[in-house]
Amino acid sequence: MPYGPNAWLIKNSSKYLASLRINLLAYMAVIKLTIEDFLQKAAYSPVLDVRSPGEFAHAHIPGAHSFPLFTDEERKVVGTAYKQQSREKAIKIGLVYFGVKMEPMVTAAESIIAEAHKNNPQNAKTVLVHCWRGGMRSAAIAWLLDLYGFKVYTLAGGYKAFRNWVLQQFQLNYPFKVLGGFTGSGKTEVLQQMAQHKAIVIDLEALAHHKGSAFGSLGQLVQPSQEMFENKLALQLYSAMQQITENQMESADRFIWLEDESQRIGTVNLTAHIFQQKQAAPVFFIDIPFNERLDYILSGYGKFDKEQLVNAIIRIKKRLGGLETKNAINFILEDDIKSAFAILLTYYDKLYTKGLHQRNNLNELLHKINCPMVNAAINSNAVLHHNASMGQAATQP
Repeated sequence: MPYGPNAWLIKNSSKYLASLRINLLAYMAVIKLTIEDFLQKAAYSPVLDVRSPGEFAHAHIPGAHSFPLFTDEERKVVGTAYKQQSREKAIKIGLVYFGVKMEPMVTAAESIIAEAHKNNPQNAKTVLVHCWRGGMRSAAIAWLLDLYGFKVYTLAGGYKAFRNWVLQQFQLNYPFKVLGGFTGSGKTEVLQQMAQHKAIVIDLEALAHHKGSAFGSLGQLVQPSQEMFENKLALQLYSAMQQITENQMESADRFIWLEDESQRIGTVNLTAHIFQQKQAAPVFFIDIPFNERLDYILSGYGKFDKEQLVNAIIRIKKRLGGLETKNAINFILEDDIKSAFAILLTYYDKLYTKGLHQRNNLNELLHKINCPMVNAAINSNAVLHHNASMGQAATQP
């Protein structure tokens, strides 16, 4: 026999709460938004993803808060009842689960919304909610939060609509420019410096949590799922195009800068159309001497354990070759890290050269910029200056 303030609700939930379901989907105070309107509001207000924890962990709208109506096990029970018994039975089970969570969920939402709007008091009551398809899970939470007094917006079509929108972004054409250079050129740092100079930059390695080589996972967070990587990339592409179209930018700046990555970055991949566009874009190749790059790599990777370095070498042994693999590993074990990385850098230089020459019209796309050292501030200025000079030349009669 249940006791406490929720006792009556628990005992009578199947009868009382079931009456609420007839109005959940049509509750007029909750406004449904298209995906683009939803994303615009998401820039200023919190998004509550009410799918199960497992669904959220696999992939979600970047920046959303996990706010599950059901646990993974509860979702399984409700889904089984829906398939094997009836829709009505599934709803009743779901309402029992929902009933005891109402007050804690309102309290949790209150905290999330207050934190999100602490510097934006004019929208202090606004919250966005979505589930998988914009069905009863988001309608239930939207009803509850609206009843409490929040201004609630839901996503028409739910997360499924967002995923369709993501895939559509990858079919569009983008004004890419590519920062190239051999391994150890510090390209990521150069892009970061360029971003500080107002260049529009998408850091693919940051999105992938991987630096691209066999050693690329060292010191990085666990890589996202392919779906989550795509979600993050699509939003950045969308944001970049908004910057280009909405701001009065010089013609030389109306581009999106990417690093010259392979199609595969660790365990995730660039979609075919995006990769093809990258391959067809101008390449600004910062040409830095071998020994300068070798010293730079040592400063970054030399700090890792021998076992991690050896395991990374083993992953590329087939391509590196038996003898070079053996020599590189022996150098690691003998604490001659520099000699080991000299072997590896030679291998990656050949690999990058091969990939570079797989482009059509390389002579027209490639712009070499000689840089004497690995220095992000100096080299970013060199790239931006070269880009600006190209823009000026293009405007000459």
